[in-house]
Amino acid sequence: MLKNFNLIVGGTIVTLLLAIFIISFFYLPNNVNDMNIAKRLLAPNKEYLLGTDNFGRDILSRIMQGSQTAFIVGTCSVLIGLTGGIIIGSIAGYFGGWIDEVFMRFIDALLAFPGILLALMLVTIFKPSLTVTVIAIGIMSIPSFARIIRSGFLKFKQANFVKAARNFGASHLRIIFLYILPNNIAPIIVTASLSFSTAILIEAALSYLGLGVQPPDPSWGSMLKDAQGYAQKAPWYTVAPGIMLTLTVLGFNLLGDGLRDLHDIKK
Repeated sequence: MLKNFNLIVGGTIVTLLLAIFIISFFYLPNNVNDMNIAKRLLAPNKEYLLGTDNFGRDILSRIMQGSQTAFIVGTCSVLIGLTGGIIIGSIAGYFGGWIDEVFMRFIDALLAFPGILLALMLVTIFKPSLTVTVIAIGIMSIPSFARIIRSGFLKFKQANFVKAARNFGASHLRIIFLYILPNNIAPIIVTASLSFSTAILIEAALSYLGLGVQPPDPSWGSMLKDAQGYAQKAPWYTVAPGIMLTLTVLGFNLLGDGLRDLHDIKK
């Protein structure tokens, strides 16, 4: 039981967050952009369970809507990172030699450049939007996937089952995608879980700086920025998005750690 503590707690938190995400598509207590200055900064009550913001908007509804932004950014950026990581990591690890050197030096260059600066550069050059944010974060996550996939290919490319596939005339693509890559699924899932939480945190940071999701669309990061000036007068305004960000990052990190521990135990 204790050995699976991280997996159980992380899985429970992620399940609850996923439930909020799914429900938000079908039900929201109030319209997220309906303003009512007469009801601004109301404390949590029966009508507004988490209170209202400085424009009189329902915080609970905006938190739920913000979960869509968080999960979309996390999912899409991980898919971009995974796709790039598979292409670079599998080619470098499978063929080796000068190809490996070229691809890994490219990955080293990406790692040497602080990821948050790369994201800031991209969203500054292009108009800040959800799409640009996803692409920027996705590019940042490529090195972590590429390195873990490459290490798996270096481990398995000389395995007996791979040699047997070559002897039977299997093509390089067939060996890569049907024989070696499936054996790397466990570490890839762990990396994806950890990258998901990182992506959400970076999106929140960019939105906090005004370079991510643009108003009036809700984002937990932009909600924290708006609540900054009302921390003492309306603490619930700051606490709600802060708790959601904390739970999301904690949940996916615990889930990733739990999956990694489970994988190590099976080894």
